[in-house]
Formats: sequence, structure tokens, C-alpha cells
Amino acid sequence: MNRYAAALSRHPLAYEAVGETAGEILERFDGERPDLVVCFASVQHGGAFEDVADGLRKLLEPEVFMGCTAVAVAGGGIEIEREPGLSVFAARFGGGRVTGIVLDAQRTEEGVSIGGWPDELPTRGTLLTLADPFSFPMLDFLRLCNAQVPELTVMGGMASAAAGPGGNRIALDDQIRTSGAVGVMCSEDVPIRAVVSQGCRPIGKPLTITSAERNLAHELAGRPAMERLQEIVQAATDADRKLMREGLHVGIVVDEHRLDFERGDFLVRNLLGVDQSTGSLAISEPVEVGQTVQFQVRDAEAADEDLRCLLAGVAGAGALMFTCNGRGTQLFDRPDHDAGVVAELLGEVPMAGAFCAGEIGPIGSRNFLHGFTASVAVFG
Repeated sequence: MNRYAAALSRHPLAYEAVGETAGEILERFDGERPDLVVCFASVQHGGAFEDVADGLRKLLEPEVFMGCTAVAVAGGGIEIEREPGLSVFAARFGGGRVTGIVLDAQRTEEGVSIGGWPDELPTRGTLLTLADPFSFPMLDFLRLCNAQVPELTVMGGMASAAAGPGGNRIALDDQIRTSGAVGVMCSEDVPIRAVVSQGCRPIGKPLTITSAERNLAHELAGRPAMERLQEIVQAATDADRKLMREGLHVGIVVDEHRLDFERGDFLVRNLLGVDQSTGSLAISEPVEVGQTVQFQVRDAEAADEDLRCLLAGVAGAGALMFTCNGRGTQLFDRPDHDAGVVAELLGEVPMAGAFCAGEIGPIGSRNFLHGFTASVAVFG
């Protein structure tokens, strides 16, 4: 039977925080050694991250250890912003089900080359990954994953403790790095469900792209795209028009084989602009003729509704949460929102989380890098 534990410390001294979190996990594991330990350390512990990682590894002795620094962390139903925090998650699945990898990227004449990728890739399972946003091309890596191992689920986030290159820390076992990415490959029999909440609410109705080029949607349902957008604006409420002026997004259906499209079927991307002369819409993602799109708006209410909707009915025994560093109290009018909703709907299961500079998770059958998203790995 799988076992999970998590602990959160607010202690400002790193060694005390390590002792508190490790002690709580050891007590809950009753002497058993975890297969996986994941730790998230707030920026206040960044200078001592090597000691944090080393202390947790020595005390917990996991088969695989992974962690990173972040601008803020979460645990249970609590989010710690602008204060010291250390959040630790531990899991036991049975030996041999998790494997750690270290990844680097190099630009070549043929494109991006990913170093450290195993020669024998599992066709299924889940890759939990943490990466430095300044040195690792996550978009290119996810495209490779989608092409080479289309049934592999990738989840995780980008370290967020630093505003420039070299300031983040990511760890795998005894390696502490300031660049690249680390990951834990979980075998297919490790039960992980992906819940990816992009924080938007759809408006209008789904429309089929009937003319497009690269990231330009020229026509929607046989008419200039701008005309279709104007129709939606005219039919919208005053409140929705205000949200549309503040920032309009486009949801792109990933799996066109479905008969009906729901929230989790859309990849949400920004609407970059409108070409008044042609009526075309520029979207921050390539689009194709035949794809279905629906306009989206985002605010705190929509983000709350979306996360609750996607978590409704989901059951689990543990969770890792990767939420955007633009959420938290920057988006919501109260603290602890995302962690609180997870705790409310999943129950008081062991959970650890980090505020990320980009969140990773699947939409449909493909893996994507998101923004303003809460990506939750729910363990069964």
C-alpha cells in the first residue's frame, strides 16, 4: 500500500526547519524509508539550500531526492508568501518505481539537444520535473516529449527564487545545480492524476478556425475572426467586457475527437493583438484550420471557479502543487487560496507545493508549459 507524508516549517533558521519537517515525516513513516522526497525551500532559505538538501537526505534516506528554491511555498492548506518556509513531501510506492534524471540543453544546428535523457524511455508513467527558467528550454523539451513519448505525462514547475540566471537552486540526490533541469521518472504503476487549472472562464461559444497561418487566426466559423470577437463582446455582460479589456485569452481544443468540450479540454493562451486591416487575431500559440477555439477571461473569481470545478470529484491520498507566482495574494483577496481549495476538496491529505515561474502539466494528451496556472499532481 502506498504511503504519503508531508510537513511544513515556518522556522527562519534552515537547520531548525529541516529538523522540524524531517522529524514529522519520520514519525508518520514509522521508521520506513521513503522512495521519494520532494522539498521546496523559500527564497529566505536559498543561501542554505545545500545544507537543507543534505540534511533532509541524511535524515530521511530516500531512494530519490528532488527539490528547488521558490519565491513562496505551500503545505497542507497553507501558503507562505514573503516569509521563510520549507515544505517537504515524502512517498513510498515500493522499490524500483522511481528514477532520478538530470537534464541539460544545448543548441545545435539541428535545434535543441537534451543531455541526460535516458536511452530507454518508458512509454507511460509520469515525469515530475523542476527546472531553471533561465537556462532550460522547457517548451522545446516538452515538444520532444510529446513527439517521442506521447503517453508520458510531464508535471512540475520552474524554480522561481531568482530574478536572473544563476540564482535558482535545483537538486537531485546529492547534486545541487543552478541551471538545467532535474526529474523523477515514476513508473506507470505509480498512481498520479494530473489536475491542471488555467484559471480562466470561457465566454461565448466554441468556434472552428476556418482560415489560419502560423499563430494568426484569420477566420472563425467562416467569417473574419475580429467580427466573431465583436459579436461576443456585444453579447457579453458589462462585467465580462471589463475583464476582456483587461486581458483576453483564447482556449484551443487539444483533442478534437471529443464530442463536447469542457474546461480541461482547452489550452489557454494569450490573445496578442488584432490586425484591423485583415480582421485576423494573433495568438501566442500556433493554430491550424479545423481547430476549435473559445475565448476566455481570467480573474480571481474565474480562477477559483476553475480550480474547484476541475478538482470536484477527484480523490487522492497525497498531492504536489505547482502554482504560479502571480497567483496567491497577488490574484486573490485572501491568503492560502490554492492550497486551501486543494485541502478542502481533496481532504487533509499530505501536500507540498511551490510558487513557480511557469507550471507544467497536460491538457488532453499533450504536455504544456503554462502561466497563471495551478498544476496539481494527485497521488492515489
